[in-house]
Formats: sequence, structure tokens, C-alpha cells
Amino acid sequence: MKFKVLTLFPEFINSLNSYGVIGRAIEQEKIELIVKNIRDYSKDKHNRVDDEIYGGGAGMLMTPQPVYDSIMDVKTENSIVIYMSPQGRVLNQNICKELLNYEDIILLCGHYEGIDSRIVDNYVDMELSIGDFVMTGGELAAMVVIDSVSRLVDGVLGNEESVVTDSHYNLLLQNNVYTRPREFNGLKVPEVLFSGNHKEIEKWKHESSLKNTKEKRPDIYEKYIKDNKLK
Repeated sequence: MKFKVLTLFPEFINSLNSYGVIGRAIEQEKIELIVKNIRDYSKDKHNRVDDEIYGGGAGMLMTPQPVYDSIMDVKTENSIVIYMSPQGRVLNQNICKELLNYEDIILLCGHYEGIDSRIVDNYVDMELSIGDFVMTGGELAAMVVIDSVSRLVDGVLGNEESVVTDSHYNLLLQNNVYTRPREFNGLKVPEVLFSGNHKEIEKWKHESSLKNTKEKRPDIYEKYIKDNKLK
């Protein structure tokens, strides 16, 4: 899987090359990270990529020419062009799994007041947000997408069970998890986890997952109950 990031701050994105699991995945060629500086595509003699907004308004807007040329430079027949935007679909685990169907993901990072709407309306396949808030640029959001999608790629985590037991993978939140010591500050690990009875352990995990979801994300819990026609 290739991630192609179009940005005004390539050094920010390139930091992923030395970042834990993602850095190793890049080194092992499980994923590929290509970063392009949008400013390099500017035809302005000063390499400007922004200008005033027609009709007035605060701030500046990224001009269409360098953004268009950067997209066209890296786009292939198999690409999906995603604009990191507060107006987009809010990223969730289902969207991460959906993006696994693409081998070539272009992540466009805006700045200032965003980018010219002619680019968004005609050359972008999807707008994507990481939450209902606004940041100064799309780089952090793009890095979130790269991280959350990459860990679903075969071989990136090494232990594929880690993926299917994640919170949100099958809608519910993850069950409680424990490690040594068996007792800490008088708090004990549930005895069932030492029973060796795999059926009972799986039952406990499911009940713990349901409990966590009901307490922490009642909206997800209600959807799970409805989807599974439970009471």
C-alpha cells in the first residue's frame, strides 16, 4: 500500500519514517510513504501557494494551480484522492477498513483557510476529518490516517490477533486487559483469566467488552444492541 502525502511541511510527515511500528513497516516495505511539497509545484516566482479570498473573508486560501499539479503528478488509475478537511466524513474503524481496498492513497493537506473549492469539487474523491474541530493544517490528520490504516495491513503488526481484538474493530470497545503482577495495590486480576477454560475466558472477555462499551460509549452500545437485535 502506498501513501502519497501532499503538504507544505514534508519534514513533518517524514518523521513517520522513524516512528515505531509505522517506521518498521516502511523499512520492511509493507507500506510505502511518498511525500511531496506542494510549494515545489508553484509557478509563482516566489513559490507562493496562497492568495486572498474572492468576495472577502479572513485569512488566505491555497491557490488551485500548485495543488492540481501536485495531485496530477502522483495520481494513478488506482488512486483515491483524500482531502483532510473538517467538512469530511469523520474517520472511524469502518472507514479504515474501507481504505484497505485501495493500493494508492493520496492525502492532501490544506493550510490557511483551506484550498480553492474548484479542487475539492472536481479533483478530490473523499473529504475526511478526524473529528469535529479545526486544526491549523491537515498534516496531523493525515498521519492519523496513515497510522490507523497501516496497522490493518497484513504483516504490519506481526500479530494479526491484535487487530481483531482492537476497540471498534467489531464495533464494541476492547475488553479489560491485565499483565503481571497478579495483584497490584490490592487490586487483583480476575480469576477466570487463570482458569485455563477458554470458553469461560472468551465469555468473560465478551461481557467485559459489553460493559466497557455500555459505560464509555453508550451510543455504540445501543447500536450494537439494535444491530444484533438484543435486549
